Amino acid sequence: MTAMSNRAKLGVVVASAVLLGAVAAGYAATAAEAPPPPATSGEQAVTLTPGPRLLAITDRHVSTVAATDPGGPRTVAGLECLRVYAAAGTGVCLKPETAWSYQVVVLDATLRQTRAVSVPGLPNRARVSASGRMVSWTTFVGGDSYTSGGFSTRTGILDGRTGATVSSLEEFTITREGRAYRNPDVNYWGVTFTADDNRFYASMSTGGKRYLVRGDLAARTVETLKENVECPSLSPDGTRLAFKEAVDADPAKGWRLSVLDLASMRVTATAETRSVDDQAAWLDTGKLAYTLRRDDGQPDVWSVPADGSGAPALMIPGAESPSPLT
Repeated sequence: MTAMSNRAKLGVVVASAVLLGAVAAGYAATAAEAPPPPATSGEQAVTLTPGPRLLAITDRHVSTVAATDPGGPRTVAGLECLRVYAAAGTGVCLKPETAWSYQVVVLDATLRQTRAVSVPGLPNRARVSASGRMVSWTTFVGGDSYTSGGFSTRTGILDGRTGATVSSLEEFTITREGRAYRNPDVNYWGVTFTADDNRFYASMSTGGKRYLVRGDLAARTVETLKENVECPSLSPDGTRLAFKEAVDADPAKGWRLSVLDLASMRVTATAETRSVDDQAAWLDTGKLAYTLRRDDGQPDVWSVPADGSGAPALMIPGAESPSPLT
């Protein structure tokens, strides 16, 4: 079994501790200081029905806004979520269950809860497959024995049709660089599904390195494809992955929002040069949406072309966790 060096272990622990501390502090500050959600625009309720609208979180609540006027009036629901995503009329909401615990809640088009799974740790990522069938989530957790600082991630997948649940991708068999691989330090995050609702892409860390992996739910396997690819997001046509790439392979230097062509494995950096610590969403086949935080910690949703052209544009002020309602 491959073991991490003491230096690599320390690096992972320190980075994880800083990241988890920032997430926890950010949520605590938001919970304590954020104002109540703005009044609903008109009498129309928030729905996840596919249409020319964008879904996002406003002041910790589910909201929608017209895709043609994303900076305009928005409709805000009473449902509290820390992360949200939707596709084909199905949504996923990572929400508080108690003051110290969280749930993954699957929603129908009217925001009615259809399934709920209690999860450990602090919510971080969420995705729904294009068909609306598969749901994934990632949380930060504490207490894993291989890290002296006690911080790691937990990523699960739920089949909304059958109810079958994978509580952690760490149960899957790994092929790394063509060879069978096992190590207790393995962590996963940021799942994105292919059109067949079986295969998926995700990030995996082990031995001080981060990999893009391709997984097979039925076979319960993953295989590494490329280093330094985090939080992948598959394009609507299935040909490209948007992702965050650590500058000089060092997350302490920030992340560059980039796009990987799956046929050529060529990487194109977008025109967004600020550090993007998010799992970007594809608004269409040519444009990405993502969250950036201001100096005071408040979020905004921005967009940028996926081909490296153009310039970043502010889309939804005071919002986060964007997704198109497709």
